[in-house]
Parts: sequence; C-alpha cells; structure tokens
Amino acid sequence: MIKDLYTSQSPEDTGAIAAEILRAMPDGGVIALYGDLGAGKTVFARAFAAALGITEPVSSPTYTILQEYPVPDGGMFYHLDLYRISDARAGLAFGVDEYLNEPGAWILAEWPERIETLLPPGTVRLQIRHLSETGREITRLS
Repeated sequence: MIKDLYTSQSPEDTGAIAAEILRAMPDGGVIALYGDLGAGKTVFARAFAAALGITEPVSSPTYTILQEYPVPDGGMFYHLDLYRISDARAGLAFGVDEYLNEPGAWILAEWPERIETLLPPGTVRLQIRHLSETGREITRLS
C-alpha cells in the first residue's frame, strides 16, 4: 500500500521509499512526479529504476523527453521528462499516450501537469517537496 506521506533524509531513504512504492505496483503503472526544479524527481526515478533491477545509469531525459529501460525480470520502464512538452496536444503528437497505456510497463513522468488530461486512471501522483539540502517530503496526491 502506498502511504500518504514519506520523509526522506537522503538518497538512500528515497531508494527505500521508491522500492516500497514499487512493491505496491507489481504489475506496472504510471507514477506522476510533481515538484519544482531540484526537488528530487530524477533522484526518485533513479531509485525506482534501481528497485526494478535496472543497473544502467538513469539520466533525466529533459532533452530527449523519453528514456527506455528493459526491466531484467521482463517488461519496460519508461522515464518521461515532460518539461519541454507544452500541453497534452504536444504530448499526443509525441506519442506519449502509447507509453502511458502500455500494459505491464512502469512509467514515471516528471512534469506531468503538462499532460494531466492524458494520465490514465490509477495514476499514482506524488508531490516531492524540498525540505533541506538532503531532506525531501513525498506526498501522495489524491
């Protein structure tokens, strides 16, 4: 079960939180990560990928919009950075809906407010808030 509030004091804490959230999503799904620049969205994405068993480096796809990673136990992990997408129409032109609706895939979307109307039912919405240099608060949005 995904809790309503997590507090992280380090990247290692964020890794444990990401692994806990992954355990609540055994068959894939979409995670929408909200937060300001520097809030820790990419740190969370790296931790989530590591929890999936992905060992290759996970970078922010700000310029490419999408990074694809095969999951060792099967399936795919898609890391979307929608900062450069202006709205849902631009997202559709890019084909983001095909990734968001792929059965069995894990999708993590940074800057999801750009495509809010395209997010499927059941999307896990998380707000990451900067508390201190290493501290973060991760809140599940309803």
